Amino acid sequence: MKKSIFLCLALLCGVFMLRAQDFPLVYTYDTKDQQAFDLNVPLPDGNWLVTMKIGSRRQAGATFVKAESRRLFVNDLRTERGEFETVSFVVNKRDPVIREDGQETGRVRLKSREHGKLDWDDCLNIEVSGEAPVVESICIEPAAGVTTVFLCGDSTVVDQDNEPWASWGQMFPWFFDSTVAVANYAESGERADSFIAAGRLEKILSVMRPGDYVFVEFGHNDQKIDSQPGKGAYYFFATQLKTFVDEVRAGGGVPVFISPTSRRSFDDAGRIQNTHLDYPDAMRWVAEREDVPFIDLNAMSAVLYESLGVEGSKSAFVHYKAGSFPGMPRDVEDNTHFNPYGAFELAKCVVGAVQNMGLPLAAHIVNFSGYSPCRPDPVESFNWPASPWRDLAPQVLEKDDRAGDGR
Repeated sequence: MKKSIFLCLALLCGVFMLRAQDFPLVYTYDTKDQQAFDLNVPLPDGNWLVTMKIGSRRQAGATFVKAESRRLFVNDLRTERGEFETVSFVVNKRDPVIREDGQETGRVRLKSREHGKLDWDDCLNIEVSGEAPVVESICIEPAAGVTTVFLCGDSTVVDQDNEPWASWGQMFPWFFDSTVAVANYAESGERADSFIAAGRLEKILSVMRPGDYVFVEFGHNDQKIDSQPGKGAYYFFATQLKTFVDEVRAGGGVPVFISPTSRRSFDDAGRIQNTHLDYPDAMRWVAEREDVPFIDLNAMSAVLYESLGVEGSKSAFVHYKAGSFPGMPRDVEDNTHFNPYGAFELAKCVVGAVQNMGLPLAAHIVNFSGYSPCRPDPVESFNWPASPWRDLAPQVLEKDDRAGDGR
């Protein structure tokens, strides 16, 4: 199987010269004894429609599909022997180059650990896995007329590279139909100001189209500079949020604010404590003043953790013994970052809020029948095949996440 993929890549070495009539690109596979595999196709920036025929004449299947850095698109699709399902979804692919009229005008200033990250390379990356993956064909072509949802944020939103870390941002694509692309620009350690300084917002604005959405969640790292002169929530942070609003609206986009997820910090009564100072309230204040849709994920996540309980909530976070995963030499008790189950539940919180607020985007929600954080899904019902350990830059705890200075 790997040899066939390498052959496909060799044939595609000149893909950047492909013309519109050269699409779609079609890959076919023998599903007999099929194992998990990756497909990495060099393609230019943009939204790409991926259509997959999932199933096998020879065997029953249980198939997952993730793209780029572990974004979820096909969630444990079960097929009987001889049964096929055709699924379509849109993957946003990007590189660090900022372009205007096709000419390079700048570059996103990536952190060292982002070099080699699948979200920023020259390929559209597809990962097929599951208990019994069965994919007969993959078709890739440009996606026209889709709405793009850009995600801005920190390590609670970013496409986490390595197991068992995950974020709600990389689960988000699963909940939208093939007229919506989710472009996750979040990065660990970022603040609202450092995100802007690194050129990440500029990159978004260079490819954003009127009617696209820009979801903004900050506060975790912004509060770390709260004690510095002029860096408080209601002045410096609020000013950065206003920049997002003005720039996005100037380009015809729709800004949406999301308050930072709560940390797993319980008091003696079993209630979640606020560890974000005034930052969630400051975000709400700016949202109300500027008439920006506001999703209170800070409050919803607190309800979720309390519903799971003091001990039960550990099942949503990165609480694992040494050796549970590659690159985990010691016990990890991370009360900020989520595992795939926790990330999936938080994504449901955001999707539910989009639906309840009646945003036009809600018309394109799929795989969703409502959600209440006070009634979380049983952790036993969640299935997630681990992605390969990519060993790019080791995942670090939040205290080691550093915001880029943009220089």
